[in-house]
Amino acid sequence: MKILIIADEEDPYLWSRTREDHPETDLILSCGDLESAYLQYLVTVFNCPLLYVCGNHDTHYKDRPPEGCICIEDMVYDFQGLRILGLGGSFRYRQGEYMYTEQEMRRKYRKAWRFVKKHGGFDILLTHAPALGMGDLDNLSHRGFQLFEKLIRKYHPRYHVHGHVHRSYDSLFIRVREYEGGTKAINAFGKYYLEI
Repeated sequence: MKILIIADEEDPYLWSRTREDHPETDLILSCGDLESAYLQYLVTVFNCPLLYVCGNHDTHYKDRPPEGCICIEDMVYDFQGLRILGLGGSFRYRQGEYMYTEQEMRRKYRKAWRFVKKHGGFDILLTHAPALGMGDLDNLSHRGFQLFEKLIRKYHPRYHVHGHVHRSYDSLFIRVREYEGGTKAINAFGKYYLEI
């Protein structure tokens, strides 16, 4: 299975592609902070499902959600046996939608817990923000969530896919990291292909 993961910045190469350029893509996962029109274009051109969570800059989704795409906020979505838990948003650094304190993110997860239980866990944790201490930054606006680190230690998903920390924010930007226990954390900034 080939999965295109995207976040934060539109990729000019993807904007210029046609359906024939990427017939092998089975699924697109969006980690947020992308325009609705971009997601709608990709789901049409790639002709495969596009699952997304909201980033801290996606307030426009309330009025103009990306058509043809599936929001998986606070739930587990099963795609051909691949269980994907979606928890969007960033750490709260000011007032606004899709920004949460650690406690508020735990409340979001409580909504999703029944899905996690029903599916017996999850294979991919799809978030906007990274986990605390795993690809986040020292400033409050790019701080990761401790909850994500706890979920990874408890459920050992194969992947944690996130965005929020752009390549230009950190001279030591690392695309793929590995947690103790084998979970790979992937920063989806721009685009990245994952083969499972």
